[in-house]
Amino acid sequence: MAAENCSDGRPNPNPCYLQKFRLYETRSNFYMIGRDKNRTLWRVLRIDRLDPSELTILEDCRTYSEIDCCDLLRRIHEGNRSTGGLKFVTVCYGIVGFVKFLGPYYMLLITKRRKIGAICGHTIYAITKSEMIPIPNFPVQSNMAYSTNEKRYKKLLCMVDLTKDFFFSYSYNVMHSLQRNLCKNEAGLVHYETMFVWNEFLTRGIRNNLKNTLWTVALVYGFFKQVKLSVSGGDFKLTLIARRSRHYAGTRYLKRGVNEKGRVANDVETEQIVFEDVPERCPTQISSVVQNRGSIPLFWSQETSRLNLKPDIILSKKDPNYEATRLHFENLVKRYGNPIIILNLIKTYEKKPRETILLAEFSNAIRFINESLTEENRLRFLHWDLSRHSRKSTNVLALLGRVADYALNLTGIFYCQVTPNCRPEGLLNLSCFVQNDEYVAQIASDRNDDVEKLETNVGNDKQNSSENVKTTTFQTGVLRTNCIDCLDRTNVAQYSYGLMALGRQLHAMGFIDTQTIDQNSPLAEDLIRVYETMGDTLAQQYGGSAAHNKIFCQRRGQWKAATQSQEFFRTLQRYYSNAYMDAEKQSAINLFLGHFQPQQGKPALWELDSDQHYSVGRDGPNLFNENASCRTSFKRSLSDGNILCGTHSPMAVPNVRHHRPLSENIGATHGLSDSTPEMPTCEISYSRSTTGLSSENIEVKIDMTTSPSESGSSIKGGDRTASELTCDGILDKFSESFVNWVTHGDMLIPLKLTSK
Repeated sequence: MAAENCSDGRPNPNPCYLQKFRLYETRSNFYMIGRDKNRTLWRVLRIDRLDPSELTILEDCRTYSEIDCCDLLRRIHEGNRSTGGLKFVTVCYGIVGFVKFLGPYYMLLITKRRKIGAICGHTIYAITKSEMIPIPNFPVQSNMAYSTNEKRYKKLLCMVDLTKDFFFSYSYNVMHSLQRNLCKNEAGLVHYETMFVWNEFLTRGIRNNLKNTLWTVALVYGFFKQVKLSVSGGDFKLTLIARRSRHYAGTRYLKRGVNEKGRVANDVETEQIVFEDVPERCPTQISSVVQNRGSIPLFWSQETSRLNLKPDIILSKKDPNYEATRLHFENLVKRYGNPIIILNLIKTYEKKPRETILLAEFSNAIRFINESLTEENRLRFLHWDLSRHSRKSTNVLALLGRVADYALNLTGIFYCQVTPNCRPEGLLNLSCFVQNDEYVAQIASDRNDDVEKLETNVGNDKQNSSENVKTTTFQTGVLRTNCIDCLDRTNVAQYSYGLMALGRQLHAMGFIDTQTIDQNSPLAEDLIRVYETMGDTLAQQYGGSAAHNKIFCQRRGQWKAATQSQEFFRTLQRYYSNAYMDAEKQSAINLFLGHFQPQQGKPALWELDSDQHYSVGRDGPNLFNENASCRTSFKRSLSDGNILCGTHSPMAVPNVRHHRPLSENIGATHGLSDSTPEMPTCEISYSRSTTGLSSENIEVKIDMTTSPSESGSSIKGGDRTASELTCDGILDKFSESFVNWVTHGDMLIPLKLTSK
């Protein structure tokens, strides 16, 4: 629930956040009274109830005291005494949005909440109870003669359970990463337009009308878990957040691959935040790292079948120039910058080609895209058949840890020290940083308007901080992991990345002396449990069952028969959900996100064969926005917004240094940008055999111009191969077999892998 903006459009430096509301009704209006946490500020909202076909919302611009607000309610009651007066309806904690099916508008409210964590002093909440309230008064309702379809739409919308896996904050932009929140100063309305706010459509009307977000909450869907852990006698808090994209969202077999605007299915951003467990108002250190998962960005599908547990994989649309794939990676660069590191975990060998079809096509796509990019901006592509190696008693987690270490050397992590002299609501701006002069100079070049204020704040911070100030570092780039479903194998890889990143985070904070954590340590076991819970949650959302955690079970030494029984049960559960439940679940998601808008006299949502058909909106027939299918038998749709609005490729961005923050200026490109800045550069090139591409004939040549060291500084490498970089110490801690794998593809022999 963001604060109001200043008159010039900039964020208010002293924002207010309404956190608790009381809803009252008269015959002709709803009155919502909102107040801040400290009961010092009260506001009034009026919603008209007489016109069932229109949503009319008026906000009183005045700020009331509690006494003034009580007096206002008394006068409203007296003025409406002849028609029943003013009646109390409910206490609530924010508006989720407004929705209209075939009849009147409904208002969705949060009526109970619970605290699930805090970031930088900002509380994060989950929903424990919600309510859908019709706007018109009773006489108007009775004249509407609710149809069976109206009731069915209401029931369908309620299938999106707001009490499961949705979370929000009044004062922290939980839809963004910590790095973006601390480095960007954005207005409240902007946050709802990002890909991770699931009630963007439901709140669009009230936001456009009031030009603020005081009354609404921005709901993020995915996973949130905060735990207190200890290492070397020190306590810290670890927060794991998974943000699921609302674009091309849906269920396993109904949403596969990419749509024409570069949006992929099962697109999830995972952020791991670590900060010291210290009393409030004390200096603290904080660090975060972000990784990504998403479906293979090709036009492919699998037909849902009640007779086949593993439907055939179909490349369902020819895209010779891989435009959709290119758009997807351009969007990743806009969000995270370069380098984009792709870890592909699908199978290399199969008796009946399924996953290998995608492997060859994905490899071709990366090769084709890289041909048009400059060397420093090319994609890095790593492939490893996790399924095959996990059956060979390979130490999968150790090997994936090597990959994570390699990726983190390229991207770095976000780390900063925070001073205690920030506003009570929490730490959310650059003035909270303990910075250095070089950083101030960089900010000066990017934000001339804020230079004087920033220098003053930083100067004060430096006077109040100790002499041993650590350099602020930034993550520049991202690791993108995928398998087929981006659930089970992907979650194992993301845990390995999280463990390796945690070592670097704790090392930066001074908790441990090295950058690595022993896989057999209690801390690693604690982290497994958190990632396993996240994997189960994300798998339930997209696949219909908990994740297949065979590798984690083996790691814990669980009885083999018990593991097999658990895996079999989850396979059956996923099959049942995909075959019998997913169609209705997909319809509910389409309704909630506004991809389908009911209209009298037009086909109902459940009358359509699938969500690939034309939908009916308020202005007549249209296509599902951001909801296109991959199947050849149905026409694919366009999205509701282009990823690119300019003609320049965002992948060809200028080089930046590792300590550069996320800035407002991200290059010459324009359009949708949902996350972060430009990053260091890299390349990958391929050689093709005449028999087609496989992981054995992909040649990967690494080329880095920058790479983070432990202190966050850059190391220039020029146009050199991985072997040449080894001489400079960047890859010298990796075994020769690992370097060969990075250079030549899936040629790594796990049994020869040695530690250094």
